[in-house]
Amino acid sequence: MEALMNQPCPMTPSQRCEEIVKALAGYRAAVPDCYDEPLHEVIERVQRSGSLGKADIGALYLWKRIPQGKWGLKLLTMPEAQVRDITAAAVQAARSEDLPTPDAAAAARTALSPLPGMRTGDALPSALILAAAPDRMAVYDRRARKGLAKVCLSLSDGPGRYRRYMELVEQCRIELAGQGAGIQTAREVDLALYWLGG
Repeated sequence: MEALMNQPCPMTPSQRCEEIVKALAGYRAAVPDCYDEPLHEVIERVQRSGSLGKADIGALYLWKRIPQGKWGLKLLTMPEAQVRDITAAAVQAARSEDLPTPDAAAAARTALSPLPGMRTGDALPSALILAAAPDRMAVYDRRARKGLAKVCLSLSDGPGRYRRYMELVEQCRIELAGQGAGIQTAREVDLALYWLGG
């Protein structure tokens, strides 16, 4: 992947949009709508409660198909009220209209960091953040990162990666809107990137 990211890539925004539109169509043709049922159920619960509980995190963990880690036991031994206090702060940050989307994403990611399983990596935290603000945020994973490289957008590792990821997703979303591509949300962009990176 690093070699791919370091190669020159003379893709224009118009060409990038074409690739993203094709990839999203490919994803939608291959993946049944029912796959996202756990995500939609969690989104509905977060809309009502303004936070995520341990059962919500467990559902997103299953949906994201993340390898099991030792953090699960630590999360289960935390009081539900404490988990909800932490996730409520993340939900509030993700939805903050006072912040540009990448800044809101970064604030939500920071808010989640006290939870077990959320200190490193962005895949599961980004799923929680998407559930908090589904019309605004996107899910990060390695496949989406590879998809970015395929459309000539490089994402570096290190602290603040989810914010940088959201900056690139927003760039794609704005370019797509400018092309009249019919893709409206960051989530649609991340699905296309995921498909491109497969």
